[in-house]
Amino acid sequence: MESDVRTESNGNGNGHAQLSLGTAAARNLATTTKSVPQMQAISSRWLLKVLPWVEAKGGAFRVNRRLSYTVGDGRVTFTSVGDQIRVVPPELCELPILRGFGDEEVLIALALRFQQREYQPGDVIVEFGNESNEAFLIAHGKVNKLGLGEFGDQTVLGTMANGDHFGDDSLTDPSSIWDYTVKAVTPVTVLVLEQRGYDEIVHQSPALQEHIAAYVAGQARKGNPHGEAEIKVASGHEGEVALPGTFVDYELTPREYELSVAQTVLRVHSRVADLYNQPMNQLDQQLRLTIEALRERQEHELVNNKSFGLLHNADLKQRIHTRSGPPTPDDLDDLLATVWKEPGFILAHPKAIAAFGRECSRRGIYPTAIDMNGNKVPSWRGVPILPCNKIPVTQNNTSSIMLLRVGEHNQGVVGLHQTGIPDEYQPGLSVRFMGISEKAIISYLVSAYYSAAVLVPDALGILENVELGRHDG
Repeated sequence: MESDVRTESNGNGNGHAQLSLGTAAARNLATTTKSVPQMQAISSRWLLKVLPWVEAKGGAFRVNRRLSYTVGDGRVTFTSVGDQIRVVPPELCELPILRGFGDEEVLIALALRFQQREYQPGDVIVEFGNESNEAFLIAHGKVNKLGLGEFGDQTVLGTMANGDHFGDDSLTDPSSIWDYTVKAVTPVTVLVLEQRGYDEIVHQSPALQEHIAAYVAGQARKGNPHGEAEIKVASGHEGEVALPGTFVDYELTPREYELSVAQTVLRVHSRVADLYNQPMNQLDQQLRLTIEALRERQEHELVNNKSFGLLHNADLKQRIHTRSGPPTPDDLDDLLATVWKEPGFILAHPKAIAAFGRECSRRGIYPTAIDMNGNKVPSWRGVPILPCNKIPVTQNNTSSIMLLRVGEHNQGVVGLHQTGIPDEYQPGLSVRFMGISEKAIISYLVSAYYSAAVLVPDALGILENVELGRHDG
């Protein structure tokens, strides 16, 4: 009679007799507990969660605004050959005085009149009280705009950097003087147009003279600090006075935002869909991960798309620079000053949030955490700071920080979508059956429709060129 005792040879290898069934063999009879497919690319997508969504029936959304006489105040770009830098002539149309001027020969002649100058940190470029008879274009570097405080002390009025300009408004008034000082913070390269060179080109071009006259007349028509057409109102009067008559004028060609789309074709073999659905449905899991990828792309487009993305649609007057490089509490205070009417939330790359945390720690400041949808997130002045890895980080390890006011009622930033579309699977997202091929492959068209609109310019502010890797002291 054989003994029922076996020598264990594949366990611990010590030759002890095995008295029960081993785990390796027992696992053949057990049901494995499995997770659903995981995906590392899924992020928190805070922008999609907190952005109010507005119905865009007809696939478009028109933003009507009051008529504005504000002339463009953009940034210029440059070309360089060796150490010589020149302004691109058509880019001069970004200056308010030249916005809309189309004579390329005159623009080339003006561009050739600019002279290159170099300044070192601490150098004074223009000084308060001196005659203002030059226009400056900042080709490279950062400068501080300084003015006098309440008691005569010097204070920083603002920071300017690559592509910014100053002094061009004084060219139409040769008798003006500088009411601020500009000092270099870093090594700075500027292009300078002197009054004499400007006057020479103006005298040679009747078309430019007419354009400048129209610009000056437009400046005189400005009604409020935002350049909107004036609404005449009387106040503080007594008795029977004649009240002014007025009306609110609108833009004749308001901007329209059309819904954009992100699409893909999901393919599943019929054999897989038929046979391998326990304990998890193969089509459901394929569709779940595909939709996650589409939503990630949707948030990326809302941030980076050149047509409607927030980084490209912020008004240039709403873009500010850091004072020293890394994002400091002072910089976020300046950012809050750009969107001071009911700010909703701050959006930043996780590395930018970490850089801000380091600057707070250096100063012994500890921002409070607040609750957002059950999650603890850092905040500044009560405004939540939300991470968004779709905000790009440049090769120079710089990024941007955005501040938004949201909601149609608040004249803020809104997301655009359309619900009730055919074969809708989620709001604004459809899954449409496309058929089965001769190779027994089932196809589904997955489409997400979306866009975003900035209702008024001061609803979005951006802190640019935020340095992420500086560790001082």
